[in-house]
Amino acid sequence: MKVLISGASIAGPAVAYWLSRSGHDVTVVEQASSLRGGGQAVDFKGATHRAVLERLGLWEAVHRARTSPTDLQLVDASGRVKAVIPHEFSGGDVEVLRGDLGTLMFERTQDDVDYVFGDRIERMGDLTDAVDVVLRSGRRGRYDLVVGADGVHSGVRRLAFGPEDEYVQFLNHYYAVVGSTLSPRQPTEEDSAGPAIGYWYNEPGRLAAIGGSKAPDMFVFASPRLDYRRDSTEEQKKILASVYARSGWRVPEMLARLESAEEFYLDGINRVKMDGYSRRRAVLVGDAGYANTLGGFGTGLAIVGAYVLAGELAAAGNDVAAALRRYDEVMHPYARIARRGNAGGFLAPRNAMSIRLRDLSFRNRLLYAMQMKLANAFANDIELPAYPQLDG
Repeated sequence: MKVLISGASIAGPAVAYWLSRSGHDVTVVEQASSLRGGGQAVDFKGATHRAVLERLGLWEAVHRARTSPTDLQLVDASGRVKAVIPHEFSGGDVEVLRGDLGTLMFERTQDDVDYVFGDRIERMGDLTDAVDVVLRSGRRGRYDLVVGADGVHSGVRRLAFGPEDEYVQFLNHYYAVVGSTLSPRQPTEEDSAGPAIGYWYNEPGRLAAIGGSKAPDMFVFASPRLDYRRDSTEEQKKILASVYARSGWRVPEMLARLESAEEFYLDGINRVKMDGYSRRRAVLVGDAGYANTLGGFGTGLAIVGAYVLAGELAAAGNDVAAALRRYDEVMHPYARIARRGNAGGFLAPRNAMSIRLRDLSFRNRLLYAMQMKLANAFANDIELPAYPQLDG
């Protein structure tokens, strides 16, 4: 088949790897002008994630690029430690910067896949038999399948399924990442002395975090939906500075860094809820179909989804409709974790009592063990199909 994939972060190159390996003609279009380095760290946990990374041939490479283990100290305004989130909870079995993982995926596929940077899908025609696509640059093509791997604000989802507000639920929180993690400290023998330290400080409805590989400076705050321009970094910085203007601890220091920060990203905490991820000749993989911002499972879901989609297409031969039905049937139950919960309520509890209860869950060994068990259960809650056509 001739396949067009929108998005060159994680899910897109993962789909491209499997489909090009199956003999398909694959193009990946990415609106950014180049690969994005650095960024937040993403993690993998459990046997399912490891199995897919091994089948991708990336398990060892991911380990070589992994970030340093980082414990998170929950502190009060004076810096006194109230509880510690162990690195095993926030970093899974292995943690790597999103940009580093994206680079590994790109390197695995660049010789067999046509990458188009600085462009995006603008229009898609009828999806019944083949899809006529027009890119913003004016480039045109006709494709047997279009894959939306373009994140929570997916353009493919909007064009194939309908307006964003029909599928994306804003969860009454925002988050902002400030600064760059382009050169994190890599694990060394010195790590035997103990993990690195990051810090979380909470006030009701607000989190300010310093250090750790998830972000150099990170903010999470409760809020009704805000009206701002997505293309105006300065406007977004002013919103953030206003929200945290009276906050204690080291927040003034963080806001001072905000003014000159070249790396900055603000968005709502959102959840994508869909009954299925395919519509005729269009299909969604990763956050485009099953996002839950900062929920901790997004990248694992993306690589599993890419593997399942490619495997079902290989198993079904020329019956694309049957393959996409099977993809929905396999992935929808597994991705239910993305349709539950709100990370904003965990990261930025709305009142002092909720903050204390959250902290208690990490001081109490039984409560912590229950959280770890639940997280591992969700990560491995799939009987990963075997696809001889891919794995042979």
